[in-house]
Amino acid sequence: MRAPLAMTTALACTLVVSTACQSNGVEVDRTALPTVAAPPYICDHIPLKAVELMTGVRDPLVRGNFDLTLSGGLGAGTCGIYQRDGDRLKVLLVNLTPGGYPGAVEEELEDGGLPMHGIVPGAIGYYFKPTDSKDNDAYALLVRGKAELSIQMEIGVKGRDNAADVLALMKLIAPKLITDASAPSATPSAKAASPSPKED
Repeated sequence: MRAPLAMTTALACTLVVSTACQSNGVEVDRTALPTVAAPPYICDHIPLKAVELMTGVRDPLVRGNFDLTLSGGLGAGTCGIYQRDGDRLKVLLVNLTPGGYPGAVEEELEDGGLPMHGIVPGAIGYYFKPTDSKDNDAYALLVRGKAELSIQMEIGVKGRDNAADVLALMKLIAPKLITDASAPSATPSAKAASPSPKED
């Protein structure tokens, strides 16, 4: 009886050690995304380090580019980020379009989207993570004038704050991709309302 018991105990210990090793092998990197955009970049504007942290994909496959001269300087383009292994699943998509509509953002905010403030002057935006998320997906959208920048993280890292990650990425890339062409111009009424300097 002692021999089988000893073997069973040894086997159980082996399984425990094996499981511990596996959990350590996929330990979540909870390092916060950088607060300053720095090279290397993918699609010329998106910091690679931020993408690797939020998706867990190292050296991702990247497709797309941005042209900030299109649509009168509003810019347009996409950047798709994919896993290199297996089915090459898309993990992240960043999209810039000249068809933004601030009203759409306001509707999402009324439905529970979290507001984004102070990223680009004059812009309105929201971000959220679905409550029923299975792939740790999260989304962010920022609109200024007709310029619209969206981040769709389709597969995020389990154990990270995925909503905070898309917000942090938006803070890194929006000031570069939302161009001056989208800035609201001062209206005549606004100019008239401005107090004029007093003469001595």
